[in-house]
Amino acid sequence: MIMRMVRNRPRTTWEDLVNDLKAAGTIVTKKTIGNTLRHEGLKSCSARKVPLLKKAHIQAHLKFANEHLNDSEDNWVKVLWSDETKMELFGINSTHRGWRRRRNAAYDPKNTILTVKHGGGNIMLWGCFSAKGTGQLHRIKRMMDGAMYHQILGENLLPSARALKMGRGWVFQHDNDPKHTAKTTKEWLKKKHIKVLEWPSQSPDLNPIENLWRELKV
Repeated sequence: MIMRMVRNRPRTTWEDLVNDLKAAGTIVTKKTIGNTLRHEGLKSCSARKVPLLKKAHIQAHLKFANEHLNDSEDNWVKVLWSDETKMELFGINSTHRGWRRRRNAAYDPKNTILTVKHGGGNIMLWGCFSAKGTGQLHRIKRMMDGAMYHQILGENLLPSARALKMGRGWVFQHDNDPKHTAKTTKEWLKKKHIKVLEWPSQSPDLNPIENLWRELKV
């Protein structure tokens, strides 16, 4: 019964299992339930967060996957990935853990994370990278519009492509933010003869730069 319940509802808690078994007439402790699940090869894991996808998004993702299923590694080496991200100046950009032996060592300076009132603010960044390395990192100092985005690309994208020696035929990747897909942006990219990788909506998990952002924030 325990295994059937967990298979049907993976996010069932130990308390739920205890209560459901009790309602069925069987008293089982949390420890016994935990031992049973571990014996069956199951372990508690954090639920992954994924974008909320509509049917059209799912179809677009599948189409993208099928079109690129047999792409060679050389094809992906030619891609220059880009994105914007928000960086907290103080506070938690990610979860931090640490090792300490004594209980009263929690507030030792080397074991603490500094914080300030009201969050301390944040900065917005634009960046890019490829298999050849990281490109330029640009701080966005005000609300970004289409004109600013063109300026960022002109000052950072093309110099990054040259510095990384992307060569001829390189491909630019950016997501479907309205500023990225605006008519003026498309015209700017076409004028600069920059080929753009077709990108499905609601797919931040496909962009490897998300891994790079995480490393930078940590």
